[in-house]
Amino acid sequence: MPNEKILIIEDDADIVEMITYNLEKEGFKVVSSSNGEDALELLKTEHLNLVILDLMLPGLDGFEVCSSIRNNEDTSHLPIIMLTAKSQEADKIVGFEIGADDYVTKPFSPKELIARIRAVLRRLKSPMLKKIKTRDIAIDTLKHKATVLGNPVHLTYTEFKLLAYMTQRPGVVLTRDKIVADVFNYSSDSYDRSVDNHIKTLRKKLGTARDYIETVRGLGYSFKDNL
Repeated sequence: MPNEKILIIEDDADIVEMITYNLEKEGFKVVSSSNGEDALELLKTEHLNLVILDLMLPGLDGFEVCSSIRNNEDTSHLPIIMLTAKSQEADKIVGFEIGADDYVTKPFSPKELIARIRAVLRRLKSPMLKKIKTRDIAIDTLKHKATVLGNPVHLTYTEFKLLAYMTQRPGVVLTRDKIVADVFNYSSDSYDRSVDNHIKTLRKKLGTARDYIETVRGLGYSFKDNL
């Protein structure tokens, strides 16, 4: 994937130098920022393909930066890999909840990080419908907007990804493991259990369209497009 441009948001100069060296050796272009405020300014001028984001930053922390990226229509599509010394399960779950696409903990192997980057970029280039429409639900994947009977539905980044994923697979039984792997790119048992909570809140927000999401007892969930 030559010429893909990556933004590194990290305040440790040695880590930035190491990542930059390895990414450029693989043909990537790299820009960097040591704090969240400057990074958000860079995002206004640079044409980027992916963000590597440390959580423990001076000023705005990584969670705040991630939320800002996701809440800006111009940058909401950018894939984000969180890079941090925080390895607790709760931190990872929060990271995914606010919009991280992957999570790498320090210390890490440059080869592992590059493999994760390539995997995220491949998923981004996979064929995906720009607009999805059922009888009641309309989704615009480019603008990250969803409506039910023309009324906007305010979804978190994870809820939106989940809804878009399911609506593109009508009638297919999706196990919890499959949803975790394809939507959250994560394999933890505790995150697997949280799929049920995401489905519950998603159904509530869909209101009259909640019945599109069907529970398949003992297996997982399915999206019905024949209501």
